[in-house]
Amino acid sequence: MRITSKGQVTIPKEIRERFGLLPGTDVEFVANRHSVQIVKSKNPPRPTRGQTIVRRLASRASVKMSTDEILVLTRK
Repeated sequence: MRITSKGQVTIPKEIRERFGLLPGTDVEFVANRHSVQIVKSKNPPRPTRGQTIVRRLASRASVKMSTDEILVLTRK
């Protein structure tokens, strides 16, 4: 296995599945004296811009109708 010119390496599928390293999983590199380990990050990931916007908008919601009720109004 080789590191690419961009510093990338492919983690074999068997290892990804065994340790639950799914796309989007945050990882950290731990440097030891003669080796490097890749581990799942213990720090919670930062929310994306989209998640931040949705959270802000949801806290300002003032309509008490359900989605179905809103859809009925839009179909008239």
